Amino acid sequence: MGVTSVLTKENVKNKDTDIEFQESDINVLVESASRVIAPLWPISTFAARNPWMGLEKQSFDQVADWLKNTRDVDIYPSASMILSAKSKGEIDEVYVKMGLQRWLDSRSFNIPRDVAERFCHAALKLDPLPSNLLSSRKLEKLVGEFSGLNTDNIENFPMQPISSHIENKDGERLIDILDYHVIKWCKLYLDDSQAGWTMPNREEGFYRAWQRLIQYDPALSKKQRESLKDWPQEAHMALKEALSVLEIPESEIQTYLEGHLLSLPGWAGMMLWRSRQSSHEHALLTEYLAVRISMELALIKPYLPLTNQRSEKRVLITPLIASWVHWGGLTIEEWSQMSVAVQNEYLSFAHSFDEKLRRKLWLEAWEQTYTDRLRQKIFSKQRETNDKKSALAQLAFCIDVRSEPFRRQLEKEGPFETIGIAGFFGLPIETSELGCNHSHSSLPVILKPQHKIKEAADENELKSYQQRKQAVNSLSNTFKTMKQNVLASLLLPELSGPWLSLQMVARSFIPRGTDRLICSLRDIWLRKPNTTLSLNRIHHVETDLPFGFSEEEKVNYARQALKMMGLTKNFAPLIVICGHGSKSTNNPYAAALECGACGGAAGGFNARVLAALCNLPEVREELSSEGIEIPEDTVFVAAEHKTTVDELHWIYVPELSEAAQEAFDCIEAIMPKVSHNANAERLAQLPNFKKKLKNPKAEAHRFAEDWSEIRPEWGLARNAAFIIGQRELTQDCDLEGRAFLHNYDWKQDESGDLLANIIAGPGTVTQWINLQYYASTVAPHYYGSGDKATQTVTAGLGVMQGNASDLLAGLPWQSVMQSDHEAYHSPLRLLIVIQAPNEYVERLLNNDSAFREKVQNGWVRLASIDPEGRWENW
Repeated sequence: MGVTSVLTKENVKNKDTDIEFQESDINVLVESASRVIAPLWPISTFAARNPWMGLEKQSFDQVADWLKNTRDVDIYPSASMILSAKSKGEIDEVYVKMGLQRWLDSRSFNIPRDVAERFCHAALKLDPLPSNLLSSRKLEKLVGEFSGLNTDNIENFPMQPISSHIENKDGERLIDILDYHVIKWCKLYLDDSQAGWTMPNREEGFYRAWQRLIQYDPALSKKQRESLKDWPQEAHMALKEALSVLEIPESEIQTYLEGHLLSLPGWAGMMLWRSRQSSHEHALLTEYLAVRISMELALIKPYLPLTNQRSEKRVLITPLIASWVHWGGLTIEEWSQMSVAVQNEYLSFAHSFDEKLRRKLWLEAWEQTYTDRLRQKIFSKQRETNDKKSALAQLAFCIDVRSEPFRRQLEKEGPFETIGIAGFFGLPIETSELGCNHSHSSLPVILKPQHKIKEAADENELKSYQQRKQAVNSLSNTFKTMKQNVLASLLLPELSGPWLSLQMVARSFIPRGTDRLICSLRDIWLRKPNTTLSLNRIHHVETDLPFGFSEEEKVNYARQALKMMGLTKNFAPLIVICGHGSKSTNNPYAAALECGACGGAAGGFNARVLAALCNLPEVREELSSEGIEIPEDTVFVAAEHKTTVDELHWIYVPELSEAAQEAFDCIEAIMPKVSHNANAERLAQLPNFKKKLKNPKAEAHRFAEDWSEIRPEWGLARNAAFIIGQRELTQDCDLEGRAFLHNYDWKQDESGDLLANIIAGPGTVTQWINLQYYASTVAPHYYGSGDKATQTVTAGLGVMQGNASDLLAGLPWQSVMQSDHEAYHSPLRLLIVIQAPNEYVERLLNNDSAFREKVQNGWVRLASIDPEGRWENW
């Protein structure tokens, strides 16, 4: 699986594995090895990530094989998930049979076709082999007599860390002990907010700080500390030395590094993310591997030298023979009468049709069933083209799957047109809210901000507001300082106990009232003044990013957003730009519910910026000269869709024209009904929702405000499709909150640039979200983060289970599971549907090699709908 080593014969000597290479060589090697992990953002800025983003040049099936062989991780849905989906009618077995026939047709085997088909059909029922058969004496005797095993039955696996093959006298694997030590040092180095005392020499980098302290670590023996006392000062030299002493062959170095990265993919992923944030830490992943493999050497020195470090796994004959008895209808006597050559053919066939392949066929059938039903839903009835001139208001929502039910309910209540667009609205900005000393990126994490936008207020009001905010922050900082101070922490419980006890009782028994009271008191005290935005370029301020936009940039961003929405004519009197956000209490994964792409940044600020830009007379005048005529009485406003409670909160409403005011009043009038219906539909899917309650709105607020609630909403669970096309294509379709919806009109995209940008941006983001949910569902122990109720927030970075686990990279159990035994999320790979002529799709695939690889290698699925309404799977 590892990429071919970058080392050459000129800079590597492999005699006695004496490895010689430069720092640049080892950094390139580490960069290549890092493809097996994904960057991990801090949980406060959680961003959905594709855990296999660096492996898409291989097929999904190849990566599944590799993960099973190297880490014993299955990434196909389990048999229980498949059987549950089948029982709920989500899988049409016709597609299973079709997939089986295709597989049989692609294979050459020397057993009768009818015998092979009978065996496969029985095995596809996914029932386990009976334990009494596997342990029967007759079967044991057959296996003992079998002499047909040959070298083809031995699988060679990539080299794994040597410590994974060694146990100490207490039966503990050395790699588990190594992981424990590495976790400790990672927590010490990466902690940015929780520890009262920082790691000494931290400013010198991870490796050097570790190298100075390791000789005093009481968790190591004296001999182990001595072995590391005079270890090299430079990380790349230490890594070279360790690999040399461990006698790792040059051809195996990269796979060896990969094995170590995969041992703790969370902590390694955090190191990878940090290494890409600043030049100061660019070699952090190299330092991480130098620390890890140096410590491995110290732990295993007493056991050296070792031989045969490469893993070998013999194919077990017992279950293969048992499968022919159980599924193939053979008796043990009939098997005994076969020749060894025939037995080998039968065993080879059973080995090929293994459990992974069976679950793969079921997954593909599950995906095809969803595709077929989505197609039927879209084409179920002929829809009349909407007259866009008749729309009272046009509302642009994020493509987030949670917007789809809300948009559907809104469209039912009046002449409203809804539009889908990526929820940062094409604005690459970093936001600085009023009174904040820090700014944060407000765009997908795959992009970098290009501008900084500040909230501003009257100078006197701002000064007063900052003083009030400072008082709140000082109280919080004082509490934190006392908690971390040795002496003050002894006094703190006496001072804070009564108040915190009162708050705990109130939050436990009257969570809604308590939360509202606290928020109300905070708002009354802070009294945030009316604000404006610094949209104009400020030249005299020197920062890493320019403040505001130039006149040309204002027009460019407004034009780009309107074109991405397909909104270049037939403007309604009121246009609402809707960001989205979420609300939950006592939830480490709060940022995951805000936006799966933007690192937890809600979309309201961006919505306000775009609305303000589109209202500027100079922007409208320039757009008009280009043929985009925005009527004088059309007004842009901004709002935020709160997904936990399905409400629309206004955040920017300038002076409205008479027609715009009428539309605004109409939206206000219907919003209670829209929220009620959207809440009723959404909450009914939550397992802990009491359906007998008559007030969905009140229950939705309880979920958001109750600090004991482990599942405030489902987030983006069950996402399955990304539909790129006009709203008329899916209007009136109940897509069950499973589809990302992006507006697109191919007639306005002759060059194909708009489609290319949608695929490169939102297309990548939706795939990352989809595979984050997929991985957290099928392999929760490796790619998820376990039970939310038992998580420990660690170092202000992420969560662990206990105090010595990996930094858990995925979603909690409650985000994907209905119960302990049943999944809620359907682990289907994303289906991208494009409404455009076939030549548009062909051009896209020809021009975008990365997207073509994703489709060809099974990371996403692709379908298109041409102007005549024909559906084609690519």
